[in-house]
Amino acid sequence: MTSLPVRPDLAGLTPYGAPQLDVPVLLNVNENPHPPSEQVVRDIADAVAEAARGLNRYPDREFRRLRTDLAEYLHVESGATGLRAENIWAANGSNEVMLHVLQAFGGPGRTALSFAPTYSMYPEYARDTMTGWVTGRREEDFTLDPEHAVAQLREHRPAVVLLASPNNPTGTALPLDTVEAIAAAARTTGPDGPDGAPSASVVVVDEAYAEFRRAGTPSALSLLDRHPHLAVARTMSKAFGLAGARVGYLAAAPELVDVLRVVRLPYHLSAVTQAVARAALRHRGELMAQVAELRAERDRCVDWLREQGFTVADSDANFVLFGPFEDREQVWQGLLDRGVLIRVVGPPGWLRVSIGTAAEMAAFRAALQEVLGQ
Repeated sequence: MTSLPVRPDLAGLTPYGAPQLDVPVLLNVNENPHPPSEQVVRDIADAVAEAARGLNRYPDREFRRLRTDLAEYLHVESGATGLRAENIWAANGSNEVMLHVLQAFGGPGRTALSFAPTYSMYPEYARDTMTGWVTGRREEDFTLDPEHAVAQLREHRPAVVLLASPNNPTGTALPLDTVEAIAAAARTTGPDGPDGAPSASVVVVDEAYAEFRRAGTPSALSLLDRHPHLAVARTMSKAFGLAGARVGYLAAAPELVDVLRVVRLPYHLSAVTQAVARAALRHRGELMAQVAELRAERDRCVDWLREQGFTVADSDANFVLFGPFEDREQVWQGLLDRGVLIRVVGPPGWLRVSIGTAAEMAAFRAALQEVLGQ
């Protein structure tokens, strides 16, 4: 039998992916439970039809109109000032954006650093780009100690630092002074340059769930003008309900964005994807109203779980991590048997539930009580 020359570090591995099961209540992958309204669907359909008339030609390689729209959106959503098309990069989901970052700044002999528990795809980005992977720790309440973080930077001298805020799977957001301390230290903690002097570590704050943050929780976008090695990543999968469209983006100094342009595949963002994203951005007011509803539903879920005696991580996202359980797999299966799918993820003993509609959350509560015999 002919064998394939699989990279040794990939041999025997299975692809990433959460369970995709056909059950009535899907609360496992942090999707927005609200489909686009008919008005949004019509606008997207019209935009796609217009794009289809030119599909014999390659798409706009630099997608400047979309980048301009995203810069304007960040100004409205987070008060980010001074952002232009040159400050924005986009790709097929924030996953591809992150992969571009590791392709551009990682590689053999270099290291990426994050702080566990955090998003399970981060080490896979490192693996796929042959970048070393190291993790520091989070505290018992899943916060990040700035002194520990800075010590990790100085010890490992990472090319890239990945900070999820709100963090997945815990939902906890980073205070701005923590991000500021890490970004300040990162100015000289990167790999040595050709002249032997240390470079900066590229610090990426992954704000995939930022639109769901509680009032008073700021965005790291406000720090960009002081740190040219800082990037803030976002996605349209969650708040905009466009998980099926695959649109992610980041904001950073133009010099950082220009390096990402070097590693992208030619014409990586299709004309159809660009049209869908721009159409959705035109309806941001309607879509943000759904976000407010989901925030309120999340806070009700946190309060209810705590009333039941669970430990619940403070959440600025559209999901909640709760526990501990002696046998979380048994609880997960019991919920699944009752038509509710949540996620086994995070530290041992914990489970994560995405926030759905009011009816879906009522079904989750009822099923959990049945499983626990309450």
